[in-house]
Amino acid sequence: MDYMILIHRAEEGGFWSEVPSLPGCFSQGETVEEIIGNTKEAIELHIQALKEDNAEIPAEDDLIISHVRIESAAV
Repeated sequence: MDYMILIHRAEEGGFWSEVPSLPGCFSQGETVEEIIGNTKEAIELHIQALKEDNAEIPAEDDLIISHVRIESAAV
């Protein structure tokens, strides 16, 4: 099963991530490679906890990711 993750730069350095289809599933790391590995582990642990609670395991939502360009005069 694949899950989309969003990786953000942390203000204090490094990165943090979130998994939109798994609310409450977050991770952090110093490098992109580390954050991807840490997020994979966080997803696995999150799903394990859902199974232990007999909760439904969400499938990946149909997310649409896009960019919107704002002209410099508008900002």
